[in-house]
Amino acid sequence: MTSRLTQPREIYVWIWLPGETQPVVAGRVTQHGDRYSFNYGASYLARDGAIPIYDPELPLRRGLIEPTAGLSMASCLRDASPDAWGRRVIINRLMGGKADAADDISELTYWLESGSDRIGALDFQHSATEYVPRLKAEASYEELLEAAERIEKGAPLTPALDQALNHGTSIGGARPKALIDHGDRKMIAKFSSSTDIYSVVKAEFIAMKLASACELDVAPVSMTAAAGKDVLLIDRFDRIKSGAGWQRKAMVSALTMLGLDEMMARYASYEDLAEVIRHRFTDPKQTLRELYARIVFNILCGNTDDHARNHAAFWDGRMLSLTPAYDICPQGRTGNEATQAMLIKGENRMSTLHSCLAAAPDFLLNDQQAQAIIENQIVTIAREWDGVCEQAKLTETDRRLFAGRQFLNSYCVEGLGAAHSTILDGFAAARAHLLG
Repeated sequence: MTSRLTQPREIYVWIWLPGETQPVVAGRVTQHGDRYSFNYGASYLARDGAIPIYDPELPLRRGLIEPTAGLSMASCLRDASPDAWGRRVIINRLMGGKADAADDISELTYWLESGSDRIGALDFQHSATEYVPRLKAEASYEELLEAAERIEKGAPLTPALDQALNHGTSIGGARPKALIDHGDRKMIAKFSSSTDIYSVVKAEFIAMKLASACELDVAPVSMTAAAGKDVLLIDRFDRIKSGAGWQRKAMVSALTMLGLDEMMARYASYEDLAEVIRHRFTDPKQTLRELYARIVFNILCGNTDDHARNHAAFWDGRMLSLTPAYDICPQGRTGNEATQAMLIKGENRMSTLHSCLAAAPDFLLNDQQAQAIIENQIVTIAREWDGVCEQAKLTETDRRLFAGRQFLNSYCVEGLGAAHSTILDGFAAARAHLLG
């Protein structure tokens, strides 16, 4: 099958400008070996209201723009690539599910084979003059779930299921999912996996609901069921419904903001992201407080998968602003000690509140302010726990599994001393409530 795969050497990038409902061609990506260069089109550079795809990575100027040192492509373009699950869908279709053949697929092919309703404001086309969207078919949750299960098994899809699942999200995620439209709402549907040993989608639902209760800016979520399995629905925040149609909001990941790619993701740090926020974000003081509160919550709920593609910002052509939080998903845990995917302070990534308190000055917070955020979240998690678990229809088995292991694991307070006795006392009381 690989020998019959014809891959392009160049494709065109189309963009939805702020407030617009139709895309315009922005430029061309060309492959040279394992590197991908970019050129803005003359028509785009001459257009009123044109914005850089992302500055400083792709500044609005004439001429060839090569990837920065250490990168194979502009990271802001990589943000628009299908994620791990989307790539798996494409591999299944093009290579019959043969994962060992994935290296034969270029990034240009991944861009062209993924659906046009991708996260953010970009799309990719063969043509510089004619935009032809790759649309998904209408499908029920049951059909999408069947398609996801077949992809997991490496089995081919029927033509109808292939069209329904012919797309992938962009920023983060290896779990089965699909983009769906529901009236005036666009959502991401996440499905249970055949390999799950507990209800992963319910764990994410509970974490997202508790994060919202803790006054974090979080994407709205809801739950449904299909074929007896749980489906998590997340409202998309990169789309705006207008009278003329759907507008798209440009986004970049924290990985892009930090000038990194997947190979360098282990160097991504909240400390460095805070520096970017201070200089390049609207309302930096409030944004720093919000990000700090998200770090605290990730630690309290056991979400150690907080990698730099699971943080993102809207881009308006000049400034950045933090998107709502997403992919807050407690991770399976057998022991106590854990680390976050991103560094918290210096070389420290330990999943403790002590780490958070040490990092507070980077977020323009003093110890008292940081402690207040922590104490409020602990109290809120305990207060809302029973109601949110009931809302999720969580089984008693999963409830016992989540309480005290993912949520409020005792390792959270490792290293705290008498100076933070109020945190320790509040945490002990909250943990006791969760454990019943």
